[in-house]
Amino acid sequence: MKVSEFNYDLPKELIAQVPIKNRDESRLMVLNKNEQTIEHKVFKNILNYLKPGDCLVRNNTKVIPARLYGKKEETGANVEFLLLKRLEGDIWEVMVRPGKKLMPGTKVLFGGNNCLLKAEILEKLESGNRKVKFEYDGIFNEILNEIGLMPLPPYIHEKLKEKDRYQTVYAKYEGSSAAPTAGLHFTEELLEQIRKKGVEIANVTLHVGIGTFRPVKVENIEDHDMHSEHFYIKKEDAEKINKAKRGGNRVIAVGTTSCRVLESIADENGIVKETEGDTSIFIYPGYKFKCMDALITNFHLPESTLIMLVSAFAGKDFIMKAYKEAVKQKYRFFSFGDAMFIS
Repeated sequence: MKVSEFNYDLPKELIAQVPIKNRDESRLMVLNKNEQTIEHKVFKNILNYLKPGDCLVRNNTKVIPARLYGKKEETGANVEFLLLKRLEGDIWEVMVRPGKKLMPGTKVLFGGNNCLLKAEILEKLESGNRKVKFEYDGIFNEILNEIGLMPLPPYIHEKLKEKDRYQTVYAKYEGSSAAPTAGLHFTEELLEQIRKKGVEIANVTLHVGIGTFRPVKVENIEDHDMHSEHFYIKKEDAEKINKAKRGGNRVIAVGTTSCRVLESIADENGIVKETEGDTSIFIYPGYKFKCMDALITNFHLPESTLIMLVSAFAGKDFIMKAYKEAVKQKYRFFSFGDAMFIS
């Protein structure tokens, strides 16, 4: 299967640069894959498509302000870091700019004249990223919150006025370099209405890496080397999911990240258990879903692994038809854009 089969024409003005004022007032495209129907709603209408006994599975990871601007200790030259993954203790994998001038042994200072954070580059990795050790006084996450910026995707060029708009309202465990954006549409009030309807809400945690934006650079999608991300699911959340499966009710993933966790750990009957690990699962057409019965997701980049995942679930031709319709109807695309519910 060719990567070019997942391309579509997207006018630049449809790439959402800022979040909508009210989270749950984004538009919602509703797809029924069995009946091949498309409806146009508002996100808060999702309530009408959920049923008592359903289990909504959301990713409660929290984005860290992972973009840091500093200066080389020796020369004062400007440097940019993007924290990707904590390897152990104060050692991180980091994407750096300018790459050619940041070799092992280089020291970088962050936080202006106060130098709240100091980094030493330990190693250049095969990917081109660096292994970096940080030194600081105090609590690392508090320092990040003071001097770091939200790592917005490369297609967003507007400055984010409120940091929390790139977090879900239920974000809890810090570790992501990107937000699980399908969850950005939920408000506390909407979640409470969903609970009152008799829908179970279960959590998984998958720390989203910057690899989620990495383009597929091979011609045949089967040759793509998928990035790996760390996840865990607690026993009580696994039990909620299993209760829905055993009762013949639906498991509805909020976002592709929740889907990837479910499909990584489910057995052939869709049953899951408390698990922690790394997943590099790559889902594309031909994949047989074991656990997920419905999906809430945003509109994804052309030729991305994410559009391949939704095509695997709803059918490629139907998804490409829906995307064409979304462009025609001027939906907002990508991280701060509108949503889709596939049932």
